[in-house]
Amino acid sequence: MGLVHTTIQLSNPREPALQALEVDALVDTDAVTLCIPEHVSVQLKLSAIEQREVITADGRAQLVPYVGPIQLKFENRTCFTGALVLGDSILMGAVPLEDMDLVIHPREQKLTVNPLSPNIPSAIVKPVSVLHPRCSDCYEKHTWEAGTKPSSHV
Repeated sequence: MGLVHTTIQLSNPREPALQALEVDALVDTDAVTLCIPEHVSVQLKLSAIEQREVITADGRAQLVPYVGPIQLKFENRTCFTGALVLGDSILMGAVPLEDMDLVIHPREQKLTVNPLSPNIPSAIVKPVSVLHPRCSDCYEKHTWEAGTKPSSHV
């Protein structure tokens, strides 16, 4: 799968007078959190909560600021999260993707709302195997065509 970029809005919910930033983000399901450059943290007047040790893609460990809260918007979805301050571009990882119920459409190589819940985000609060023991991998097998159900669902 190639690189997926999308446009998102970032804002500081503690500073409603500040204008939201519309930014380009790299979507990476192998990353966990939201990562932002220092200049974005400064523009949004985000507070440093703590330092966190991270392992970057090149295997190096480093301490970086963890800031927040930060509000993230994509289409009709929103979430509140913290962000690691590192790098020179925005990286959106699995936590905000899951929180907003977003998926990467594999054929179109773009981020989209989950077609099974287009109007509001949905969440699984139990392991899938508990909900449907014979179909624990149904989401991985799903074709993500709008309105379809996983074919292995019984």
